[in-house]
Amino acid sequence: MTHTTPISRRTVLQSAAALVLPSSAAIISSSWAQDKFPSKPITLIAPWPAGGSSDAVMRALAESAGRALGGTIIVENKPGVGGTLGATAMVTAKPDGYTLTQLPLGIYRLPHMQKMAFDPVKDITHIVGLTGYTFGLAATADAPYKTLKEMVAYAKANPGKVSYGHTGTGTTPHLAIEEFAGKAGIDMVDVPYKGSAELIQSILGGHITLMSGTTEFAPHVKSGKLRLLATLGRERNKAFPDVPTVKESGWDTITESPFGIGGPKNMDPNLVKILHDAFKKTLDDPKVLEAFDKFYQPTIYMNTADYTAYAVRTFAAEKKTIERLGMSAK
Repeated sequence: MTHTTPISRRTVLQSAAALVLPSSAAIISSSWAQDKFPSKPITLIAPWPAGGSSDAVMRALAESAGRALGGTIIVENKPGVGGTLGATAMVTAKPDGYTLTQLPLGIYRLPHMQKMAFDPVKDITHIVGLTGYTFGLAATADAPYKTLKEMVAYAKANPGKVSYGHTGTGTTPHLAIEEFAGKAGIDMVDVPYKGSAELIQSILGGHITLMSGTTEFAPHVKSGKLRLLATLGRERNKAFPDVPTVKESGWDTITESPFGIGGPKNMDPNLVKILHDAFKKTLDDPKVLEAFDKFYQPTIYMNTADYTAYAVRTFAAEKKTIERLGMSAK
C-alpha cells in the first residue's frame, strides 16, 4: 500500500491562490487597499494658488472624498507652469494612493510645447473625471468697448495697445485667446499671472483692462465691476444667457476643459476603484455641488476607463492645436 502525506485545506487554498494571483506584492497590495486604506492623510495637489476658484473647488472635493473614505485628504497648493506642477510632483511618488493631483487640461498640452518630467498618458493613472471650467473674456466696466466686436475694432485701431491677463503661458485661457486673436486679426499683449486670485486682483486694481479666465470673474460681473464680453464654450453659459459665445460673435473658437483626479502610474486596480468611488460620491454632496455652482462649473463625470480614453484623445488633439499655432517645442 502506498502512503501519502495528508494535505491540509489551508495548503490547498494557498497553492491555488499562488496560481491565481500574479505575485505576493499583488496579494499585499490588494489586502491593504481594501482593509487599511487610508491609514494616514492623503495629499491632493491643487496646481494653483490658494484662494482662487480652482482651490475652493478642490478643497470641497477633498473634504467630501475624505469623509467617504473615512480618512483625511489634505490639499497642497503647487502653482505655476500652467497647472502642471501637480503632475510633475506626483509622478515620482509611490503609487500607493497617498499622493493625488488635479489634472487640468494643460498637462496634455505643455509636453508638446516644452520638455516636461512626465508623459500625461503613460505616467498617470486617470482615476475619475468630475467637472470642468467655463472660460470667458472679461473687461473692466470702464473699458472703451462693451462687446467683443467693439473690442476687436478697438484693437485694430490701436495695435499693440490692448493687453489681457491670463493664468500662465500655455494655459487654456492663454491659448484660447491667442487662437481667437489670430482669427480676428488683432495683436494683443498677453500678461501672465501665477493664478486666478492674482489675476482678479490685478484687473480689479486697474493694472489691466481685459482678462481671459474661468468663472472667477463671475461675481465681479454680477456686481458690475467687470463686463463679460464673451464665453468660449459651444453654447452660452446658463448663468450668463445674454452673453454670446466667441463663435456666435463671428470667430470660430471653442474651448472647453474637463478635469478630474489622477495618481501615479501602476496603481493597484482595487485602490483605484476605492478612490474612484469616493470621488464619484462627492458628486452627490450638496456642498460640492454648491461649490460647482458658485464658480459655474458643470458636473462632467467620467469613470476610470472613460477618463483614461479622454486623456489619450486629448493628448493627441492638443498636439495638433499646438502645431497649428506654431508653438511646438523645437
